This record gives sequence, C-alpha cells and structure tokens, in this order.
Amino acid sequence: MKRADKSAAIAALSDNFRESTAVLVTEYRGLTVQQLKTLRRSLGADAQYKVAKNTLARIAAQEVGYEALSDSLVGPTALAFVTGDVASAAKALKEFTKDNPALVVKAGVLEGNFLDAEGVKKLADLESREVLLAKTAGVLKASLYKAANVINAPLVKTVRTVDALREKQETAA
Repeated sequence: MKRADKSAAIAALSDNFRESTAVLVTEYRGLTVQQLKTLRRSLGADAQYKVAKNTLARIAAQEVGYEALSDSLVGPTALAFVTGDVASAAKALKEFTKDNPALVVKAGVLEGNFLDAEGVKKLADLESREVLLAKTAGVLKASLYKAANVINAPLVKTVRTVDALREKQETAA
C-alpha cells in the first residue's frame, strides 16, 4: 500500500471513529465472504462493518483518543462502526456468533469509554431503545395515575360519608 493510500485509509478510519457512537472490535478468522455479507446485512443501516489493517486502525484509534483499543487490534480484525442504536448492533453480533462461532467479539468503545468483551455482551443483553422507552412511559403513567388517585381520594371519601349519612337518616325516619 502506498503512503498516500495509507494516510487516506487512516483519515477515513479516524472519521469513522469520530462519527460513531460506538465501535465494536471483532475477529473474523474462519468466516467466508458470504458470512461477512450476511453479518453486514444483520447489522442494519445504523452500523458499518469494515475490515481494517491493524496498524492503520491502531493509528486512527490513537488519533481520536481510543488508545485502549490497541491491545484488541491483533489478528484478522473488523470494526463495526455504530451510529444508531448500539444495543441492537451488539445484539446482531451476538446473534450472529450463535450460528457462526468463528466470529469473536473482542472489545469496543461506547461514547469514549472502553468496553471489554464482557462489556459488549452486557450491552447486547440490554433491551432495545423502544422497549426501554415504553417501560419509562409505563412508569410515568403509573405515577400520574397514583397522583390522580391521591388527589381524588378526599373527594371520594366525602361523597361516601355524605351518602352513608343520608342512608342512615332515611333508615332512621
């Protein structure tokens, strides 16, 4: 690779690192081209899966302050640059590894924080953004419902008391 090509590749990788919410480092040794194509499709539009030379990826990672990834950039390395929902991309990788154990998730970076392989697995176990938002909405709705009941309780108690007194007077007369 010529020097100009290398510097262009480093610049492109650096841009990918900067623009991504998360970067997941994988080793793809033993996977066929067709399997990699399937993996790219399963990641969806929110992630780009790129095979990169370790030296160039290491230089690009250092340029953007991701020095912690250097130890993970050995062997046949591919990087998943995630710009959307990180949990869904991690889940896609986890699902793919069930059918293709040759893919190894080594590490990652999430918003500047280093994740080891176990951290990426925990990220994959998170529920999707939509489910988390729905649960949050449910909690808020329940809180509002409880508040409405607390505010309404004195009025209901007063109505019941008046009704009980009326019935008592009707039965006494």
